[in-house]
Amino acid sequence: MNGAIVSNTGPLVALAVINQLDLLRLLFDDVMVPEAVHHELLAGGMNQAGLAAYQQARWMNVIKPAERLDPLLASVLDSGEASVIQLARERGIACVLIDERKGRQIAREVYQLQVIGSARVLVEAKRHGHLASVETALAAMRQHGYWLHDKIIAAVLREAGERHNEA
Repeated sequence: MNGAIVSNTGPLVALAVINQLDLLRLLFDDVMVPEAVHHELLAGGMNQAGLAAYQQARWMNVIKPAERLDPLLASVLDSGEASVIQLARERGIACVLIDERKGRQIAREVYQLQVIGSARVLVEAKRHGHLASVETALAAMRQHGYWLHDKIIAAVLREAGERHNEA
């Protein structure tokens, strides 16, 4: 995929709990984590799931947005999602990594950012030869408590060539 990406908390946790955070380094030239997301991860959401893997990934760039959060963003999104969009806008980065529906929708429709999620990372990793099975990775995410809708999983598996259309 190349280029830079700004990541929210959810996808980092999802990839960390299955020991696949390095996929981001393999797919992108620069992975930026807003300071608010960094603090969310360190605070230990989801029972500190993936925290050790995140702390070992020293190749990520933790960055504080230069400007105060846009009041509109801060009023409709949590601080992590809002800071992802803010940092992407400040740095001129076109792509953000967000799994939550509301954050994805605002990033895409209001700010015209390209939005990908953790499932897309897995598909791209498989396409580039960095991952053998998207289905195994998704199952592991679910096993660790990371929720993905059944329809999303089915669509992702079809796209990865791991499942055919079901009637």
